[in-house]
Amino acid sequence: MDNITSTQIVNRKKIRRFNFAKRPIKPCFLMSWAKFLISFPDLKKRNFKLEKHPDMEKLNGPYLLLVTHSSMVDFNIMLKATHPYPVNNVMTLEGFNTYTEPLMRSLGVLGTRKFITDIHLIRNMKYCIEELKTIFVLFPEARYSLDGCTSYLPDSLGKLVRLLKVPVVVLRIHGNFITNPQWNKINKKTYVEAEMYPIINVEEIGTLSTDEINARIRENFVYDDFRWQEEKKLRIDHPKRAQGLHALLYKCPSCMEESKMDSSGTKLWCNSCGKSWQMDEYGKLHAESGETEFSHIPDWSNWERECVREEIVNGTYYFEDTVRVETLPGSLKFYRQGNGRFIQTPYETRIECNYYGEPYTLIRSAKSMESMHIEYDYLGRGDCVDISIPDDSFWCYLSKRDAITKLSFATEEMHKLATGKIKKFEKSVSA
Repeated sequence: MDNITSTQIVNRKKIRRFNFAKRPIKPCFLMSWAKFLISFPDLKKRNFKLEKHPDMEKLNGPYLLLVTHSSMVDFNIMLKATHPYPVNNVMTLEGFNTYTEPLMRSLGVLGTRKFITDIHLIRNMKYCIEELKTIFVLFPEARYSLDGCTSYLPDSLGKLVRLLKVPVVVLRIHGNFITNPQWNKINKKTYVEAEMYPIINVEEIGTLSTDEINARIRENFVYDDFRWQEEKKLRIDHPKRAQGLHALLYKCPSCMEESKMDSSGTKLWCNSCGKSWQMDEYGKLHAESGETEFSHIPDWSNWERECVREEIVNGTYYFEDTVRVETLPGSLKFYRQGNGRFIQTPYETRIECNYYGEPYTLIRSAKSMESMHIEYDYLGRGDCVDISIPDDSFWCYLSKRDAITKLSFATEEMHKLATGKIKKFEKSVSA
């Protein structure tokens, strides 16, 4: 990334911060057509199929569109599904950094940071719906799926729906994960399809409780791309289809060792005990000898999550690593902050680092951080986690291999524990 400055003392008051309060614009007709034309060739190659429920024809005026999130293909599908109507959507600041802020704003995109309270975003969403009269698109999982299944959905969704007071529509996509999973960034350009249908009308918003709204959203957000592949008998014969799978399946179910897994081509194996598995053309795993503990990849990742949950609940979980820290205060550039320490316990996530020439400690309690943004080998620069505060984001590149999936699981399980969604251990979470 050529826009990262070298490590230096920077006057924080002179750094250009992102203006989250700035009003979004309604994309013009030409911009809407340009976005559609950009998305069209890719979807045509995939023989993309969109099924719209007949009730979609009854929707007049703005609505909230909730889209499942597994890969960059999602954006092409969303543009196809909403064409020719103007839309506003949300993108995090690294996207503005990649594609430039002027372009993103001209396309009607709102900037935000992941997993923080952003009152400006809420106000601008209301502005888009009430004043611009556009469809507002939200990817509520706020990150790509790790295993092709539904990611974390925040409880705040129900409150948002009640605040916006417009119909809620779901765009559920199938096949976008298996064509380009985040741990294997080889775009296999295979078939994808989607279904689009309303799940809540305006009249129901006044009668349903927040919990009932959340339950309906979660019910309609259930997906499993590997199961879908199996049912569709969609054959993916790419010779490197298992490459990178060890980043997700980091724990061996045979010897229980962590971060000893590896993968290449169509094979996954453990460097500790030597056990190996083949990934077939339909996404299933087969042990080359002995028992196949998990043939369905999400079953393996769910087992890993359960193992992390046990560590969280009994209080034995602890992670510490030396990390390379870069900050993203605005959309223009990343700033190198040198090496720091990343520490996670069942109670908090902590970053100790240089911050524009001064010592700094960032602490996010388990209760305040419901999930975590992770990136496998981000732009070829290594595995990293992104932790934000309102006016900056800390990108921490790990030294330890194959650790970020567990960090992601741990963050969500810590939050569940801190908010009473899973059984607490005797030691107080506030200790």
